[in-house]
Amino acid sequence: MSGILETVAAYGPVFRLARAPDPWAWPDWSQAGLDGTFGNRWDDSEGEYRVLYASSTRFGALLETLARFRPDLAVVAGLREIEGEDDALAAGTVPREWFERRLMGVAELSGAYAEVGAAASLATIRSQLAARALHHGLTEVDTAAIRASVPRGFTQEVSRLVYRSRTAEGQPLAGIRYRSRLDDDTDN
Repeated sequence: MSGILETVAAYGPVFRLARAPDPWAWPDWSQAGLDGTFGNRWDDSEGEYRVLYASSTRFGALLETLARFRPDLAVVAGLREIEGEDDALAAGTVPREWFERRLMGVAELSGAYAEVGAAASLATIRSQLAARALHHGLTEVDTAAIRASVPRGFTQEVSRLVYRSRTAEGQPLAGIRYRSRLDDDTDN
């Protein structure tokens, strides 16, 4: 494979907000969609491996996990147009029961991680996946494409590229490090 993915060594603790009793449990394959993924940004596009998502801060783990509860922008705009009292449960409110079934896990990582937002990595991704980027409707491969929430098919293909890549010493990469699309101060 030509091109180089820039790597970074694991550092510091990472945090994961997930289902009790074990926030570090792999997602069950029975929960995968028809496309073999779990609907997440870095899932394997071929359904061969599973991905655990973690964040550099507790806040980041909360932010990333709770993003799915954010109401659609059209709903937000429409609600601003309505006069009168708000509903008992505002749009985007997370039910207490949801939190009761979740735990925050903390772990130390090891290994080398692909720094997908680095210039060298972006150049490799652009070169290796140019046709796939076009297929997914992208006109450029840059940090915006890597951080975008859609099309997930493209970042899933980037995940696959990382999975097939090796360090300079020939070791498999341990995962992907990327900056959150929701907070510039959070790495995932």
